[in-house]
Amino acid sequence: MIMVKKAISLQLLVFVILFFVAGLIVFIPSASAQKKKKRKIGVEVGQAHIVLTNDDETSRYRIILPAAPTENESKAARILQDYLIRISGAVLPVITADKATSAYEIVLGQNERLDELDLGINLNDLKKDGFVIITDSLRLVIAGGSENGTLYGVYTLLEKYLGCRMYSPDVKVIPEQKMIVLEEIYDLQIPVMNIRTTHYRVTWDAEYIDWHKLNHNEQGGRPDWGMWVHTFHALVPPDVYFSEHPEYYSQVNGKRIPTQLCLTNPEVLKITIQNLRKKIAQNPEATYWSVSQNDNRDFCTCEKCRAIDEQEGSPSGSIINFVNQVAEQFPEKMISTLAYEYGRKAPRNLRPMENVNIMLCSIEIFRHKSIEDDPASADFMEDVVAWGKIAKDIIVWDYVIQFPNLISPFPNLHVLQPNIQFFVKNGVTSMFEQGNREVGGEFAELRAYLISKLLWNPGEDVEVLMNDFLNGYYGAAGPSIRRYIDEMRIAQLESGAPLRIFGSPNEADTSYLTPALLDRYEYLFDQAEAIVADSAELLERVRIARLPLEFAIMEQAKKKYTGERGLFHKVNGNWEVRTEIRSRIDPFTDLCVRQGVTRVKEWSTSPDEYRSSMYRLFAQGMKEHLAFGKKVTLISPDSLALAPGAVNMLTDGIRGGHDYAYNWLGFSGKNLEVIIDLEDVKQVRRIESAYFQYGYWLRLFPSNVEYFISMDGKKFVPVGNIENTLPIDQYGGQQRDFIAEFHPQPARYVKVIAHTIGNTPDWHPGAGRPANMLVDEIVVE
Repeated sequence: MIMVKKAISLQLLVFVILFFVAGLIVFIPSASAQKKKKRKIGVEVGQAHIVLTNDDETSRYRIILPAAPTENESKAARILQDYLIRISGAVLPVITADKATSAYEIVLGQNERLDELDLGINLNDLKKDGFVIITDSLRLVIAGGSENGTLYGVYTLLEKYLGCRMYSPDVKVIPEQKMIVLEEIYDLQIPVMNIRTTHYRVTWDAEYIDWHKLNHNEQGGRPDWGMWVHTFHALVPPDVYFSEHPEYYSQVNGKRIPTQLCLTNPEVLKITIQNLRKKIAQNPEATYWSVSQNDNRDFCTCEKCRAIDEQEGSPSGSIINFVNQVAEQFPEKMISTLAYEYGRKAPRNLRPMENVNIMLCSIEIFRHKSIEDDPASADFMEDVVAWGKIAKDIIVWDYVIQFPNLISPFPNLHVLQPNIQFFVKNGVTSMFEQGNREVGGEFAELRAYLISKLLWNPGEDVEVLMNDFLNGYYGAAGPSIRRYIDEMRIAQLESGAPLRIFGSPNEADTSYLTPALLDRYEYLFDQAEAIVADSAELLERVRIARLPLEFAIMEQAKKKYTGERGLFHKVNGNWEVRTEIRSRIDPFTDLCVRQGVTRVKEWSTSPDEYRSSMYRLFAQGMKEHLAFGKKVTLISPDSLALAPGAVNMLTDGIRGGHDYAYNWLGFSGKNLEVIIDLEDVKQVRRIESAYFQYGYWLRLFPSNVEYFISMDGKKFVPVGNIENTLPIDQYGGQQRDFIAEFHPQPARYVKVIAHTIGNTPDWHPGAGRPANMLVDEIVVE
């Protein structure tokens, strides 16, 4: 506990003076004191009060480093010195233990003074990152583990005992406290997680990483990892081996395709070991090396691989069998592999070697309830428990964001703590919380803050943490934003609807983003903005927090398209863009740009691209063209491959936007071939159809689109053949209109054939799998 006082009573002043005088005599360690029986960690020791700094900006204290300090210990001393200056104005000199003569000491690190002081600290108990903060007599001791412990201890002193905060790299609280008085402290902290990392750009700041005790670096990388994940292709590259040795790769449906490795092929093992040895030689300091499946589900089902998998009850059988053999060759390294999707279930009999790390992924579970409270997570729970019984080193790759909509309301904050606690209880030693790899996102700063705190200490009081952050970061608007968070969480839970990481604000329009709730949320944010209207800085933060609500309103308008809350409404018989929606897009985009937001969707769609997509919809409008509402006959693909009535979206007048999940007709591996009956003979001069490409998810443009017209529906005349000229070797999202214009001709029937490119190209992680096609409105004019 800290007592910060601008002035102290006369009694306390007299007490402090007498104590200082006594300290000059009593607290110099004597020979008898050094022979005392050592205390064990956990025993409370020390002095009731330490006055670190005086109200006249002076201090008797010195910061004492070991005689030969490590880089991190020296860094810790500089940080402590700097912050004490900023807090109190007092300058505390930094000296080494061999030059220390006073009892007024702040003893840092694995210091020789610890033996002299006889505090009973076993530094080995602190491991790499643990620390202990102790007040003993006149001394303050911050002793840390072998790597970052002392540094973490200093930041804990600043935050927990001196009232400092780092809510984000740009928002820090450093209270002014001329006199710093510490009551008795015994604070031992040893993390249960060895690796603590998250994907939020706000955490990619050197001081934020140290302050919040994270393990990644300023680029989001992990220095202790030589290879991170999905490495089969990197270790046995298909562009090097596949053409001559297809047997090195997966056999799927009787055919070899370069999606995964054939894990029972001895040559594959040999090449993997050789190439991994080369990579380790290039980065010998890294401990963890991933030998793990690629990001697709097409694992090998050849006779030998299938035999192991059937015996072990899971494709993890062939994975662990293979990875164990690799790990045998590198006993000094940790070989990591994935328990992900098809390989998530633990094998029946095989056991990972001591130096095999299991990276267990939670991609399938819902996020509205904690893992232990959600019956739908029962299978995942069983897998976590099973791996916890057989693996010595487990890192969980957890997902805490809605990937298709990075800037969208996602009420999952209440499950962060219970899920982390569940993992710890079942032997998980490390965690990677995958949030937003891009800049920004819904409550990015709050999420990063809570996750960082919980990874260090899963038992933290989340309510206290959240309120402290909201009130510190948003000022007087904090309570309104807290009500917004709470009311959305309650609405989600009461709805009974699942919360998916691949969901959307449109999926939530009957649960936590109903029209009535959107109006309520707008009221809460109007209230929050009004409260901080006099502070441009706080107002900007509140408006950034509001971006997900604005995004949800616009996305739902795109799905509804017309009428109340849609994009368009009729005015005097004509379709017009609703002013309420048009007026939102530019402020939304401009604020995203000011904040530095890079994407609104994973892998694609910058804020400006989102604005362009919206203006594309505005320009296309709601057209009642010649084919509007007309019957569509599907020739290809088979109608059974589509939802009932799905083909009607090709002539419903509703255009697709940046999100391929809405208003786009999707199917796999086939040409599109449809015939539209215009019902009467019309003069036709223009036919267009739109297509969406999102390479990461195997959704690719057609190679070409052909257009035909007919009077009788039997004999068709070609009127256009449009080739695709845009590249398909990109992971981002793109839209393209394939347009044919020609001299007006009479026609009753229109045929469209869009030709698939076939299988996914070799460069794609899903190489050899059928490409998907996404098509939207067929416009006839």
